[in-house]
Amino acid sequence: STRFFQPEVSKVFFLPTIASAVLAATRPEITAGTDVSGEIADLSGWQVRGNMIPCPDLGTKFVPQIGGRTQAEQSSITFYADKTANDVRTVMPRGQVGYIVFMDGGDVPTTGKMDVFPVEVTAVGKARSTGEQAFQITVDFAITKAPAENVAIPA
Repeated sequence: STRFFQPEVSKVFFLPTIASAVLAATRPEITAGTDVSGEIADLSGWQVRGNMIPCPDLGTKFVPQIGGRTQAEQSSITFYADKTANDVRTVMPRGQVGYIVFMDGGDVPTTGKMDVFPVEVTAVGKARSTGEQAFQITVDFAITKAPAENVAIPA
């Protein structure tokens, strides 16, 4: 594997629509979206986890497991805020639905992969502080359907 440092490589887009039922965004849909990569201060969540179901039986003390449902962790993105509010609040107000697209290895058409999360914005919180940091906005997301993982990035 070729290891890399994510800043200046990874891309994150917010797309208002994706027509494909399998969440394979087209290049025009990506172009119509908003590249929010340069405004991100921090990310939290954005992983799909599997639950385990214990299956004990009388024949052994060991409790085997089977795979159960999958779910996404609580997810949010913290963005830098603009003094005149010309920032993420104009793109992702509370209640906005759309798709968060992660291109971890960059926007590399045909050979790169992306993960697509169908989302609804549930909160847009202002991270007020007297500390030494820029003013930030934390956007919380409900992941509304199963995300599409490792989807080919279109040309």
